[in-house]
Amino acid sequence: MAETLRVGLLGYGLAGRVFHAPLIAATPGLRLDAILTRDPQRQEQARQDHPGARLVDDADQLWQASDALDLIVVATPNSQHVPMARAAVAAGLAVVVDKPLAPTSAESRALVEEADRRGVPLTVFQNRRWDGDFLTARRLVEQGELGRVLRFESRFERFRPTIKPGWRELASPEEAGGALFDLGAHLIDQAVQLFGPVRSVYAEVDRRRPGAQVDDDAFVALTHTGGVRSHLWMSAITAQLGPRLRVLGDRAGYTTYGLDVQEAALHAGGRPDAPGWGEVSPEQYGQLGVDGELRPVPTEPGAYQSFYQQVAAALRDGTPMPVDPRDAVATVELIELAHRSAVEGAVLPVPTGPAA
Repeated sequence: MAETLRVGLLGYGLAGRVFHAPLIAATPGLRLDAILTRDPQRQEQARQDHPGARLVDDADQLWQASDALDLIVVATPNSQHVPMARAAVAAGLAVVVDKPLAPTSAESRALVEEADRRGVPLTVFQNRRWDGDFLTARRLVEQGELGRVLRFESRFERFRPTIKPGWRELASPEEAGGALFDLGAHLIDQAVQLFGPVRSVYAEVDRRRPGAQVDDDAFVALTHTGGVRSHLWMSAITAQLGPRLRVLGDRAGYTTYGLDVQEAALHAGGRPDAPGWGEVSPEQYGQLGVDGELRPVPTEPGAYQSFYQQVAAALRDGTPMPVDPRDAVATVELIELAHRSAVEGAVLPVPTGPAA
């Protein structure tokens, strides 16, 4: 394989423009070679942002010249994740798919099996595994600073009472819209990464904003096989935000507020090769201990760039991809169970298999 890997980016909306393109461009050994978008304004934006990349308006142009690329990144609306990824796999091109991997677990599983059968590397962009607060919580848990962990609380909350037009607000199942698929895919993945497999799921899922077609306010409770309970909140209608993370053990707790700084930095045009990337100021550090005996803990620098660094290493050297796609299948299975739980008003067991 060539020393510099050529990347084709499908989609130049929020995911493609703000997350994938800057991270790819900043990764040694990767070159953003082609960008697929049909929208004239996005084409012009892509031309300004990445003048060295060629612009295409039809994915067939990429499949017909697949030997000109080494990696495809699918940053399209969710409904196109599976068709585009399947086409890339059929062309023998390694694939990164933005989360969620697919609108259903059946489609997710079939895609992973097809990639395995053809021997094509496939991974999923679960970038929140490299949030600074999550990295810090994981370190504290692994070092035993909290003792035996009893409960994990995690939130992605916003206050956006006015519905903005877009596919994420559409009710069609193939769009995989709504808070559970959007924010829940991150929260569930983080919880499972920290505390392992899940044995049962309970959820409350609502549409709170007038005219909402999809869920915009949800709570999910996961009971892990190891005994930890994860309580996860995701909402577009939260007027007062709770802690971003709270991890409670039988010796101490760890609580932190505010979102990881990397997304805002990317929105503002920042790049992960800039000095101080992902760092937060001391006043933003989380607190460790028990009430009355709390101390600030420096937050690990966030490191979204690690994802594509690991992708490049995997394609060059055969090391593991940064995210096992089977993890993403399990996440979609848990999202489906959460939707079922909300409808039935019941705690549902996780079937034995990939999600268990």
